[in-house]
Amino acid sequence: MKLTRGFRGRGSADRDARLPPGQYDTGRGWPVLTAEVTPKLDTSSWTFAIEGLVQTPTTWTWDEIHALPPSTYDGDIHCVTTWSKLGMQWAGVSVDTLLDVGHPMSSATHVVAFSHTGYTTNLPLPDVTGGKAWVAWEVGGEPLPRDHGGPARLLVPHLYFLKRAKWAAGLRLLDHDEPGFWERNGYHNRGDPWLEQRYQGD
Repeated sequence: MKLTRGFRGRGSADRDARLPPGQYDTGRGWPVLTAEVTPKLDTSSWTFAIEGLVQTPTTWTWDEIHALPPSTYDGDIHCVTTWSKLGMQWAGVSVDTLLDVGHPMSSATHVVAFSHTGYTTNLPLPDVTGGKAWVAWEVGGEPLPRDHGGPARLLVPHLYFLKRAKWAAGLRLLDHDEPGFWERNGYHNRGDPWLEQRYQGD
């Protein structure tokens, strides 16, 4: 995982109860970490798909996905590299709204989130349903910056940030688990910050 800017060491401030074990508050900073070249994606050709084990495979354009009921998340994010950013404001569309259109089949148990770059990450279906996940295109009231995954990224705030695919292109529903990029390279298959699930075996 390449660290490109904004990284800060552990501060000396009193520990915030919102910080999971082993994490530190990055404050105003927001480190940029990437495993690939940052793409330039035009919203005029951007799409997001729900596919695989769904009754109604659906692909939205940028304008179409913005026409869906909006949803927000106000809270914290946690990176597997031990930084956390507290009190963020995100806006986009709930994954629940997208799946309501796609109608998952009863056999679906997992999703693979995939990016326009080819990056993938895997999640159990319950980790992206029930108000736990979003496709987000705004942060702090501004468009999501390209180096942070804009125009849109998957947001799954209760898990480490490696589970939130930048430059999101879709969700593929499966009847089995299929590890993604970082999961195949030694990182934990689920990534719960409160359980410190950073690496395989944690």
